[in-house]
Amino acid sequence: MNEQKYQETEQSGLPPKQDGWEREVIEKLAFAALSEQRKARRWGIFFKSLIFVFLLVLTVNVLGPFPGEAGTEGQKHTAVVDVDGFILEGATSNAATIIDGLRAAVKDPRTAGVVLKINSPGGSPVQSDYVYQEIRRLKNEKPELPIYAVVTDLCVSGGYYIAAATDKIFVNPSSLVGSIGVIMNGFGLVPAMEKLGVERRLLVAGRHKALLDPFSPVKEGEKVHVQSMLNQVHAEFIRSVKEGRGDRLKQNPDLFSGLVWAGRQSIELGLADGVGDLRSVARDVIGAETIVNFTSEEEIFDRIVHQFGTAVGLVFAELAGTRLGP
Repeated sequence: MNEQKYQETEQSGLPPKQDGWEREVIEKLAFAALSEQRKARRWGIFFKSLIFVFLLVLTVNVLGPFPGEAGTEGQKHTAVVDVDGFILEGATSNAATIIDGLRAAVKDPRTAGVVLKINSPGGSPVQSDYVYQEIRRLKNEKPELPIYAVVTDLCVSGGYYIAAATDKIFVNPSSLVGSIGVIMNGFGLVPAMEKLGVERRLLVAGRHKALLDPFSPVKEGEKVHVQSMLNQVHAEFIRSVKEGRGDRLKQNPDLFSGLVWAGRQSIELGLADGVGDLRSVARDVIGAETIVNFTSEEEIFDRIVHQFGTAVGLVFAELAGTRLGP
């Protein structure tokens, strides 16, 4: 019978037909491969969507509402700008970031008052003075809008420099306030080098170029020059504090000595005005319990992109069927 079929096929010029089981196996393999491709595509879309939603929720949670969008439409609010950590150019609390927040807060028509929430050990006198001068300018521009400082743990040195420009300073009884002074420090390693038998070789163009070099003996003339410079910066600091605080400052020989005081004592000395935190000042002093933070969030967003960008890129590369590395 099979021989007869073979002869009929040979005479017709058509290829011999495959048995039923072979065709069935091939079809099953083809359908299985197609099904796997569809599953992989669906899972790829699912994971991409999941990552997108995750990043969206994370960004919204970290950044929070944009300034002026919180609260009921038309409701007055207390605007907050954070001064947190060292006040330095390039740091989270730098003059540009703080000033941007202040300007946005003052510009918002629903702002009933502005609070600088300060927790800072100080920093650059230049950056601090930039903020000080901007607060004074904004107060002259809108004298009816109060600008207060609320201190948490620390408000010393450059932090207090900024606070002195505000209308009032509120502290916690355990806050540390003051340190109205200027510092420049270093090390003297000359005796250690002598004990180790190390020879210092120093070439300069300009006889004071190696000013206060820690590996060379201190020159008295250079020491006098640096002290004079520090005294000038200190005098500017004192002038700004007196200008901001006025007659509230009490007569005390240690007031501008660089000493730090606890919150209640700072009130007695006229360095602060009363006890209060952010919520109590918003509620009882400004009269607007709704709080909106106007601190510039650009640096936070940059950190999110930096931390998650590489990881997300690798995940998407994996889903697309590519890899970096082994």
